[in-house]
Amino acid sequence: MRNREVREEIQGLIRQRPFRPFILNFENGDRVTVEHPENVAFDPAGRSNRLHVITGEIVVLSNFDAVTSLVLQDTTRTTTGS
Repeated sequence: MRNREVREEIQGLIRQRPFRPFILNFENGDRVTVEHPENVAFDPAGRSNRLHVITGEIVVLSNFDAVTSLVLQDTTRTTTGS
């Protein structure tokens, strides 16, 4: 994905109400789940290519060019009881 496309898609995902968690896939194979809109930081004006994500106790410092795809996290879980 291109820098601008990734930035715009992330902006759209963090603004949607209700917020739905999403996953960022990186070119090195890493996957990072964004569970809250405040867990992503970047310059919305586009002056910087840097992207910061907090997930659990992990802080990811990367850039938009390293993101290969974004997908909504499947929040529907089926459990079976015995």
